[in-house]
Amino acid sequence: MVSETAEKTVSAAVLANYELVIGLEVHCQLLTATKIFAADSNQFGSEPNTNISVITLGHPGTLPKLNRKAVELAVRMGLACQSAITSYNLFARKNYFYPDLPKGYQLSQDKTPICVGGGVPVKFKDADGQVVEKTVFLHHIHLEEDAGKSIHDGDWHTVLDYNRAGTPLIEMVTDPVIRSAEEAAAYLTEVRRLVRYLDICDGNMEEGSLRCDVNVSVRLWGEEEFGTKVEIKNMNSIRNVQRAIESELRRQVETIETGGTIVQETRMFDATTGLTHGMRMKETMNDYRYFPDPDLSPVLVSDEWLAEIRANMPALPKERHDKLLNHYGLPEYDAALLADVKELADYFEAVSQLTTNYKAVSNWIMGPVKAQLSEKSLRDGQFPLSAEKLAELITLVDSGKVSFSTASQRIFPVLIEHPEKSPEQVAQEQNLVQNSNTDTLQALVDEVLAAWPDKVKEYKKGKKGLLGLFVGEVMKKSKGSADPKLTNELLQKSLSSPL
Repeated sequence: MVSETAEKTVSAAVLANYELVIGLEVHCQLLTATKIFAADSNQFGSEPNTNISVITLGHPGTLPKLNRKAVELAVRMGLACQSAITSYNLFARKNYFYPDLPKGYQLSQDKTPICVGGGVPVKFKDADGQVVEKTVFLHHIHLEEDAGKSIHDGDWHTVLDYNRAGTPLIEMVTDPVIRSAEEAAAYLTEVRRLVRYLDICDGNMEEGSLRCDVNVSVRLWGEEEFGTKVEIKNMNSIRNVQRAIESELRRQVETIETGGTIVQETRMFDATTGLTHGMRMKETMNDYRYFPDPDLSPVLVSDEWLAEIRANMPALPKERHDKLLNHYGLPEYDAALLADVKELADYFEAVSQLTTNYKAVSNWIMGPVKAQLSEKSLRDGQFPLSAEKLAELITLVDSGKVSFSTASQRIFPVLIEHPEKSPEQVAQEQNLVQNSNTDTLQALVDEVLAAWPDKVKEYKKGKKGLLGLFVGEVMKKSKGSADPKLTNELLQKSLSSPL
């Protein structure tokens, strides 16, 4: 075997002789209130070993009962991916020992995955920088329960938290059709976007609610037979998935080029070193000794139930994108940015029910609103301003009472600190309402022009840039309350007379 640091010596020319073959297994924890086979709470972040029961812990004599909602969420994902939905579903025992698997087996689907086939459209840039659009085809999606969590303290001690045990999962297994780290990242990004749009998983990879096993093999270009695949377990970062694939490509090519043999194994990725390292020899299907679980009845997804789930499907990203373009008349850039994140699209539509200035809504969300949002706030849908208050603020600008700069820089920050106040109330309290009285502003214009006779002459001789000076002086005299648009009009009219 080649040393695991030697992979860095392989040249780009040698790497170019090999084709990457990648398959991904994406695990998505489902957003159910309770676990898949027990009534224990399905909540992240609880104190260790508080969301458990005798069923979760596999006590003798206890019986599982399937969570109907978990089935519905799995079907929802299958419909979004154009998969065939399996009507007759069985659960099997996948037997293996691990300390965080309290029953000694995992309840999963073997012969009858709930969703078969289908695919996820992706868009990414290839090695030449060209945009590629393709569909990553799925082999299947199956339901199963999650294991608990082993926590290693670095001092040869391990503690076990069984809160996660029994959490409902779907596992999305692709065909081996991915050919680059960039394509793998694009697929994961799209899956995360889909599960969030479908409200079936929060997609928080840092919390482990969406994670990925990566199967990687290499072969010389033109060969039809696949190489020996290696599985890299439990990746919880899209960037690290890319890094792990690139590292494993170098390691496998280096091994082959120096006369070594790739063995089928499970490896882990070290984000610090950027290398993968062996963990254990890969189990085969026979090792798991699958057999139908005798305690769970078959689950029938009837035509009526399937039709009900289909009827309640939320709008998917492309549908939202098209609606933003066609119904709201937004430019492509705005529509793409807003449709990319479900929460932004939802917020846009909520505000747009209260004002017809849709472009202004988009500008506000992409500008001041988004600048105030942290990733967590966005995921939780906690926007800094309610849809009603943002619509009022837009109306205040549209009415000419305040300028956009005043609204965004002076009123918006106050509303964030004092959400009980209205935009107009803040404008009045801060003396920010623009003066649109023509007679009052004309008097200020006359004062300014009288105070700058030399500049007036220069302007009339062609130095039109001085208009900004005059506007600024009027704004000073009005203490910022002058309507800029009206001020411009009055100044240009007053300055239009000949010398």
